[in-house]
Amino acid sequence: MDPTKSSTPPPAPVLGAPVGYPAGAYPPPPAGGAAAAYAPQLYAPPAAAAAQQAAAAQQQLQMFWAEQYREIEATTDFKNHNLPLARIKKIMKADEDVRMIAAEAPVVFARACEMFILELTHRGWAHAEENKRRTLQKSDIAAAIARTEVFDFLVDIVPRDDAKDADAAAAAAAAAAAGIPRPAAGVPATDPLAYYYVPQQ
Repeated sequence: MDPTKSSTPPPAPVLGAPVGYPAGAYPPPPAGGAAAAYAPQLYAPPAAAAAQQAAAAQQQLQMFWAEQYREIEATTDFKNHNLPLARIKKIMKADEDVRMIAAEAPVVFARACEMFILELTHRGWAHAEENKRRTLQKSDIAAAIARTEVFDFLVDIVPRDDAKDADAAAAAAAAAAAGIPRPAAGVPATDPLAYYYVPQQ
């Protein structure tokens, strides 16, 4: 039997009595006291929350590009692609000046298109999270395009929904003032030609 150990059981705990924990079991509370150290953060000002969200989105983009760079450096298999090379080649040949296309060119374009789509998706997703949504919508992509200077060439291709909504509301108000009946929101128009617009050439 070990002489350092006693055969008597420890005393029963007393309700409300302090418990003696071994030294170093828990970190000491900060100088402000335990209540100040562990006080819950109930409210963050909107500006601070927006700045924090923007910083997190920027950090995610930096991590995304670092991962893309590592992936490019490690790529050895150029046979498997996420985008169809035949379609990319067909788009490239749409230009009348292009006669011949090297085999590597569609592969490079496929990778570039994939990275373009991924970055635009990341930026759109950040906008969706700002609006507390878990579904990526066209408006998120439009907002990502509007916020990013590099994507300015897409502003006319993907217009903002709020501009469309304002135009639609103005057109509906004008039509109502003129006595033209319009279908309610979400109800398809009865005029089949309303869906087709052929620009004059």
